[in-house]
Amino acid sequence: MKNKFKSIFLVALGLTIFISCSTDEKQEVVNNFKNLVVSDEFNTDGEINSSLWTFDIGRGDNGWGNNELQYYTDRPENIKIEDGMLHIIAREESFEGANFTSARIKTQGLFEKQYGRFEARIQLPWGQGIWPAFWLLGSNIGEVSWPQCGEIDIMEYRGQEPVRVDGSMHGPGYSGGEAVTKSFILENDRFDTGFHVFGIEWGPDFINFYVDDALYNQITPADVPGEWVFNQPFFIIMNVAVGGSYVGPPNAETQFPQTMLVDYVRVYE
Repeated sequence: MKNKFKSIFLVALGLTIFISCSTDEKQEVVNNFKNLVVSDEFNTDGEINSSLWTFDIGRGDNGWGNNELQYYTDRPENIKIEDGMLHIIAREESFEGANFTSARIKTQGLFEKQYGRFEARIQLPWGQGIWPAFWLLGSNIGEVSWPQCGEIDIMEYRGQEPVRVDGSMHGPGYSGGEAVTKSFILENDRFDTGFHVFGIEWGPDFINFYVDDALYNQITPADVPGEWVFNQPFFIIMNVAVGGSYVGPPNAETQFPQTMLVDYVRVYE
């Protein structure tokens, strides 16, 4: 695709300070991930930035292992940039043997990073069976497969629960339904009615999960029941799935199309 966007690439030194504590307590972490390494602000209408993002194409139930119902495409009907936002659009339509379409983009082979702050400002869709996510996969997935490569779900959301998001980690011995996870509940509001910033801060021995800069979970090697596989580069994925083991299928009350709006994606070190 023609590249109509500019991403920001800066290199600087990040600092992480660890404050000692007893072995019975979580390690308090003070971070200084202030130096912007890459961003996409989605400011120019049209196609996505092909120097940063590429597509996964195909049936969700034929290669991703989650019993998803959509066919991922790169069509403007399913993904576009408009009015300064990335739109990932799930539709109910017959396409290539599937009854739904959507889109999934990733930075695999284009931008992969070990440690830092990864964040995105997003307004989520809603409805039974709608499954948006902002997440990371280990860059060595082609060599060691999943879950040995590791997975960090910065934001995972069931459309039928518009006040809740989950932050999770998958690795050998703690994957799928056995992931190490914690939920964040939005008080007196819904994630589909406005924008929120979802992020992690990641260092050698911790991953902190945030919603709107509120820390709601910290996971360290002591918290996982298997190997810690998070000391290597990971790449970014953003998608909206339809159906699947995490959310179940849409029902008669699910309205389509459903759109995840992304204001920006930023990575700091």
